[in-house]
Amino acid sequence: MNTSAPHTPDARRDLVGIGIGPFNLSLAALADPLTGLDAVFYDQRPDFRWHAGLLIDGARVQVPFLADLVTLVDPASPWTFLNHLRARERLFPFYFAERFHIERAEYDAYCRWVAENLPALRFHHQVDAVRWNPERDLFEVDYTQLDADGEAEALGRTYTRNVVLGVGTEPHVPDPLRPLVEDPAVPVVHAADYLRHRDTLLAAGHVTVIGTGQSGAEVFLDLLRHRPAGRERLHWLGRTEALAPMEYSKLGLEHFTPDYTRYFHGLAEPVRDRLVAAQWQLHKGIDADTTAAIHDELYRRTLDGGWPDTTLTPGVHVRTAGRIAATQVELHLEHEQQKTRSRLTTDAVVLATGHRERPLGRLLAGLDPYMRRDSSERPRVDDRHRLVLDPSVTGSVYVQNAETHTHGVGTPDLGLAAWRSATILNDLTGREPYPLPARTAFTTFGLDGGLPQIPSARHHRALTPLVDGV
Repeated sequence: MNTSAPHTPDARRDLVGIGIGPFNLSLAALADPLTGLDAVFYDQRPDFRWHAGLLIDGARVQVPFLADLVTLVDPASPWTFLNHLRARERLFPFYFAERFHIERAEYDAYCRWVAENLPALRFHHQVDAVRWNPERDLFEVDYTQLDADGEAEALGRTYTRNVVLGVGTEPHVPDPLRPLVEDPAVPVVHAADYLRHRDTLLAAGHVTVIGTGQSGAEVFLDLLRHRPAGRERLHWLGRTEALAPMEYSKLGLEHFTPDYTRYFHGLAEPVRDRLVAAQWQLHKGIDADTTAAIHDELYRRTLDGGWPDTTLTPGVHVRTAGRIAATQVELHLEHEQQKTRSRLTTDAVVLATGHRERPLGRLLAGLDPYMRRDSSERPRVDDRHRLVLDPSVTGSVYVQNAETHTHGVGTPDLGLAAWRSATILNDLTGREPYPLPARTAFTTFGLDGGLPQIPSARHHRALTPLVDGV
């Protein structure tokens, strides 16, 4: 455990983490045993919560339990998922359950156990600004300490050599649907708040789920299971051309390795942008168990000879939307392939429209003069997950889950959390507390390394007679 001396208000820290989601929690867990490293992590929330609105019974994390906060770089850490089970006297039940993929609620409970026991975490602390102080040669981090009701209680400032941003993502609401969310008369909720509104949605006459990814599938399945047969009155639609399965082949998963991340980072910016858009099925499809469960539930409802009152329509986007007499919502739809249009009237809408990286502009406004940006005005991020800043800034700002444009589809993946945290700590400390593997994939991405050497023309000619003589 980190047993450094108590921190005095004006002392400089080695690291300040902003946000305590799974990624910064991973970093805090791996930083904990490093003696001499003075680190603190701030979050404005009262405690740790991970996608609380989507902890639906039976919904599973889409990565194996080994993709916890620490195991893939330090399986001997006290903060592993298996040690959490041991501490809760649940190790033998887990052993007999034979589960490689755990439920979301169980992953959330594990993370909360870690968060409750790490001494470097400061909840109820809202970070307001980050600036570079050239006179001190340090970053200034201003924060507001909040009381139990979330109201401002005190202001504070800390100085640090390094900052790591782990502010996560926020629910995305498409522009045509934004006015509906802001008007509470008819329930139009993002899937991130699904469980909080679940009873209201189950009581609604007709419900529409928008979004054909994993969260949309899980919400649709939960509603389907709890509405009466023959009177389901559910509509599920989304922009993807099919209710597509997530790519989960063994070699396909190698896109979520450090090897692929390094390869992707070395590509030209336009190539990276094309790849991110084209690789949606690697992380935005629906897992096979969920699609099978949906089909099984629909099939079960045909046993009496009828069809369930459900409509599943991919390839559709919402052009505009509005309210009808303050009691219903009218969605104006367009089919992407047919180029046909129609209207759908519904009593409630669930927006399973995903999450987007939370904008950093307000938080980092004080660093804007120092930041280097790409042709799309996005922050440049180097291969060690640091914002590229002016050379006059001697400290580092690391980012977690804000670099899809530079590091690819593995950026939000829980399976890379420990590796990225270890990479950051190795760089920050200037040593190697966490040795990392040189190779992590059987696939060789690109022609500039890792391939057997092709003999030169001279050597090839020398081998020819032996080949001919076989």
